[in-house]
Amino acid sequence: MNHDDVTARRRLPRSTPEEQGVDPRALTALVGALTTVPELHSLMVVRHGHVVAEGWAAPYAPDVVHEVYSLSKSFTATAVGLAVGDGLLDLDDRVVDLLPEAVPPVGADQGGLSDDERDRLSRLTVRDLLTMRTGHHEDPSEAAILGGRPWTAGFLAQPLAHEPGTHFVYNTVASYVLAAIVHRVTGESVLDRLHARVLGPLGFVGPTWYLSPDGIETGGFGLSATTEDIASFGELFLRDGVWAGRRLLPEGWVAQASAAHVPPGTNPGDEHSDWAQGYGFQMWQSRHGYRGDGAFGQFCVILPEQDVVVAMTSAFADLQRPLDAVWTHLLPALADHPAPADPEGRAGLHRALADLALPWPQGAATSPRAGALDGRRLELEPNTLGLGAVRLTAGPEQDSIELELADGATVTLAAGHAAPVAGVLPPEPPFHPEPRPVLTHAVWTADDEYVLTVRLTRDVTALTARVVLTQDHVRIEPRLNVSFDDPVLPVLRGRVTTTAPSTPAA
Repeated sequence: MNHDDVTARRRLPRSTPEEQGVDPRALTALVGALTTVPELHSLMVVRHGHVVAEGWAAPYAPDVVHEVYSLSKSFTATAVGLAVGDGLLDLDDRVVDLLPEAVPPVGADQGGLSDDERDRLSRLTVRDLLTMRTGHHEDPSEAAILGGRPWTAGFLAQPLAHEPGTHFVYNTVASYVLAAIVHRVTGESVLDRLHARVLGPLGFVGPTWYLSPDGIETGGFGLSATTEDIASFGELFLRDGVWAGRRLLPEGWVAQASAAHVPPGTNPGDEHSDWAQGYGFQMWQSRHGYRGDGAFGQFCVILPEQDVVVAMTSAFADLQRPLDAVWTHLLPALADHPAPADPEGRAGLHRALADLALPWPQGAATSPRAGALDGRRLELEPNTLGLGAVRLTAGPEQDSIELELADGATVTLAAGHAAPVAGVLPPEPPFHPEPRPVLTHAVWTADDEYVLTVRLTRDVTALTARVVLTQDHVRIEPRLNVSFDDPVLPVLRGRVTTTAPSTPAA
């Protein structure tokens, strides 16, 4: 099934905040707090089933899908719930029975597991995968995914130090195994099954999901959806699996999925951390309500007591701060009855939402030193980023940047001066197996300083590279806005080696 159409589909009714008992000035304060924790990409607040605040920071937009990282896990768990409701799966089914071909060989001396490890593995259940109490002492995801074998086999080959069901370790590959099980017992892809039963009725139009090398949705990450998609998914859970009078999820599944199967305090953290409140079926308990969430602040916060859903996409390094902002500004702003009309407060909210933007570096289209780079090949010293050389061809409105990778491949991007220019980055499997649209921008911020910015438009990442010229040598200082590792990347050094005829920028 092809889900490429990303036409916006507004399916939630809109309302003024006051009509739904929400103070618009408090929503303005929430937007202000979130924009001080860069970067907010989008925000949607829903009260009593009505959208009372929504905004996007360009290039993010209502009709553009955004990768939601580990929020994908909550959707994978929902596919499990459908299979359980259809009688195709039981939460106490053993993983070794569901995926027998992935079970490692007998005997540690044969590259398999010891007898004790196999014994523990034999008791691993679907429920244990859902609650991430798989028995691993540390997250096995990297070893399983990058081990050069099918991801299910890589997961089952990792020794279980604890009895399944007794030790919580957050791990993404467990979610992938759930996706593989759904695929096995239903004979359908996770996305197709979800789209037919849940996402389609909710009005999703353009969701995409990364696939593993075996053609199965990655489960724990890789889903992309719009902000209203996320909000609608939260509304479905808030309404106990019923949408527009139609039951989409099995009765009782929402209560099971949102319960604290892993009790508070199990995951290390202080009592004020929203990651120490317990864990359900691929959903976190929060200090208020519960949530699905993904790296860098992809949130679907569900507040049953307040009848609220908050959907958010962002690039936050500190995930606690945006949740703190919601608790601080939104919760006190909620009343059990409509609030008095506040046109001035509502106008302030609209301005705050309309002003959401992600700035691009400011500078000039050219420099007295631009000729030192124009058409030249900048040969780089060996580096861990896999970049061999760069060639810049200058233009009055945009430059052409050709990147030569260490493996011989090349990537060319047009970089606009007054405004960024759309382009595409090649796939980077296994985590980014599809081409990725980007916007690229470049300006001279000083005579000897050139700043290049590349932003993924359906993901969180933005790369800024500061290029400093010293005679015929260059120093490139790359930095990411957010990263699982250090966002400050290794400095690249090189020199200008050749001159080539200039050609107009693409």
